Amino acid sequence: MRARSVVAVALAAVPIAIIAVFLIAGPERIWSLAGPADQGPVDFETLSRRDTPNDSLACPPGACKARSDIRPPVFAVGAHELRKAFARAVASEPNLELVDVDEGKLSARYVQRSPFWRFPDTIEVRFVDVEDGRSTIVIYSRSLVGRGDWGVNKARIQRWLDKLAKVAPVVQIA
Repeated sequence: MRARSVVAVALAAVPIAIIAVFLIAGPERIWSLAGPADQGPVDFETLSRRDTPNDSLACPPGACKARSDIRPPVFAVGAHELRKAFARAVASEPNLELVDVDEGKLSARYVQRSPFWRFPDTIEVRFVDVEDGRSTIVIYSRSLVGRGDWGVNKARIQRWLDKLAKVAPVVQIA
């Protein structure tokens, strides 16, 4: 009977120890074991989607090799103006960090972390001019940790597009 008690205590201590290490070390340090929070740039023309359901893509027809989950709208402003509007639209997003801007490609890359567990997701955004002074946007959001994301990446993209539509006039909805 005593051996069972020792085993039960040991089994209870293991998750407590894991949680303690997680809280003491900090979630950002723990997740860095999976790689850097910023997963680097994306080439939308050659992008190959993951086999796991922990990414999402919003891409206009013909702009990406990969399957798109969301078709982004066309906006009544040029790509440079859309980029400025986008920065205003996402400024209120919690735990969001701008990690790179490429002026030549009119792109930006962000890392956004979940509130409690601080899971890092990398989001690549490109602003694309179309005809008549209009533009559209390409967004790829991907998780660093885990196989699934419970729809977080797709919901983020939709939320960001909705916010953008409030500050930049939409002329064509998907």
